[in-house]
Amino acid sequence: MIMSVPEKINVLWFLPTHGDSKYLGTQEGGRQVDLPYLQQVARAADQLGYYGVLLPTGRSCEDSWIVASALIPTTERLKFLVAVRPGLQSPTLAARMTSTLDRLSSGRLLVNVVTGGDPKENGGDGLFLDHSARYEVTNEFLDIYSRLLRGETVNHKGPHYRIEDGRLLFPPHQDGGPPLYFGGSSDAGIDVAAQRVDKYLTWGEPPQQVAEKIARVREAAAKVGRTVSFGIRLHVIARETTAEAWSAAEKLISRLDDSTIAEAQKVFSRLDSVGQARMSALHGGRRDRLEISPNLWAGVGLVRGGAGTALVGDPATIAERIDAYRRAGCDSFIFSGYPHLEEAYSFGELVLPLLPTAHPVKGRGAVNNMGPFGETIAGSYRPRASAS
Repeated sequence: MIMSVPEKINVLWFLPTHGDSKYLGTQEGGRQVDLPYLQQVARAADQLGYYGVLLPTGRSCEDSWIVASALIPTTERLKFLVAVRPGLQSPTLAARMTSTLDRLSSGRLLVNVVTGGDPKENGGDGLFLDHSARYEVTNEFLDIYSRLLRGETVNHKGPHYRIEDGRLLFPPHQDGGPPLYFGGSSDAGIDVAAQRVDKYLTWGEPPQQVAEKIARVREAAAKVGRTVSFGIRLHVIARETTAEAWSAAEKLISRLDDSTIAEAQKVFSRLDSVGQARMSALHGGRRDRLEISPNLWAGVGLVRGGAGTALVGDPATIAERIDAYRRAGCDSFIFSGYPHLEEAYSFGELVLPLLPTAHPVKGRGAVNNMGPFGETIAGSYRPRASAS
């Protein structure tokens, strides 16, 4: 099979609706995440030229649909990657929500299909299905949901859903509905991805492992006559020098104690997520083996579930590491960093202009501002320009 390497990429940022901090695993340096702060992060991402933002989902987060609805009027171009939850929502209700937000945002909605989750949290939401059954539900859900968004009238009787005369009166802005993003490392997850979604997401494993996973998903999609594009979810610590970046990485976990790490790893070990198991195996909960690939650091995963790795370095080095994932097949990159407002600027100003983005970014003609760029000198003089 011929591997397709994307020429251009889309770069997204992350909205920390579960909280933000300067230090992981402690209240020290914690920051209140209210609507004004989320507006700051979203506006920064919009102005810097990020393609969109990911909104997380789960009981530790503010509701992603409501947050996106509140932020769309305060931004201009930014897209919002918002989650649907098979098993927690009916496919018809989710389709109406999707169509409404897509229409009211003039097509700035992306949809993240989330099947996994902590079994205890799922139980708190009334969902008591095992891993295999959740993916069966997801497959059936997406069949109904996608047909509705394509404008079909749906009559369906399956093992999990019964729909009679299901239809949308108000179509989405995007023809056929927003693109579907999805992640799942198990056989069942890859099977759903091959049949139903537009973009398969992976967490930040080393490039070779990501390439192997992409090849596996691409082959599964080809067997059912489909093609799928690919994205990756990573944290980032970008500084002017690599030494500064590694110092910032160490500072981020400098308040973590061993008991906090052990407790977090205990929680992760009870999950039935294959992707989470792969993340945890990268570092084993140990502080002495965190650089798992050149400039790929697993320190975030000591206490954070899901995406647990960060690219660490100077702008040129990070751009080079990103390009390795592009060559592996990724055309979409979803980044985050602590604190999310400051790191959005650090990455957005230092690294984003170096990347082959499919969308305009600040520093490459996206901003029509005659200056001055930088602080005016002595009240009268513009700062001197220097070649980058």
